[in-house]
Amino acid sequence: MIKVHGYFRSSSAYRLRIALNLKGVKTDFTSVHLRKDGGQQKTPAFRALNPQALVPVVQEGDFRLTQSLAIIEWLDETQPGPKLMPEDPNLRAQVRAFAQVIACDVHPLQNLRVLDYLKANFEADQAALDAWCGRWIRDGLAACEALLEQGPEHPFCFGDHPSLADICLVPQVFSAARFGVDIADLQRINRISSACEALPAFAQAHPKNQPDRED
Repeated sequence: MIKVHGYFRSSSAYRLRIALNLKGVKTDFTSVHLRKDGGQQKTPAFRALNPQALVPVVQEGDFRLTQSLAIIEWLDETQPGPKLMPEDPNLRAQVRAFAQVIACDVHPLQNLRVLDYLKANFEADQAALDAWCGRWIRDGLAACEALLEQGPEHPFCFGDHPSLADICLVPQVFSAARFGVDIADLQRINRISSACEALPAFAQAHPKNQPDRED
């Protein structure tokens, strides 16, 4: 069985949960609390699993893998179930590019370690942190909306079934709501996000439905 180290509120772990649910993969879950005890991801034991001190991490036997996008593509290549990446190389590249807008350019700027650094070194209060996150979330999702508008309209981001693009989009929309970012005008993103959230694989992956959730 695949062992997953994650945290209910982590966007990266949220992505992975969606992918695992879509694939129907059962896992052995270990919660890594990103705040408790100064951050359990910073312990020597966890750094031995991931020197970056980030979640998620997956283990299968002696195999270990970090980085949510790499893990999801590994799952897609090794596990049965619906494909999360298109077969067509051009469409597959577009899905990767869309996913990377979120995973590489938007999400890292709202990562806990970035926010803690802003707080410790620039005396940013919560209002400033919320404004910081809101700026990059809004810009990133607006760019994603524009990318979607370049192609035909589909039930999901790039077709009739969820892909890596949708898997990355939904947690970022959750973060937008969490930080009070107004994205009501982003019509395709809102429609696609609602379609995804209606699916059990997405609903079950929501942070509120995790065993380590907190209010």
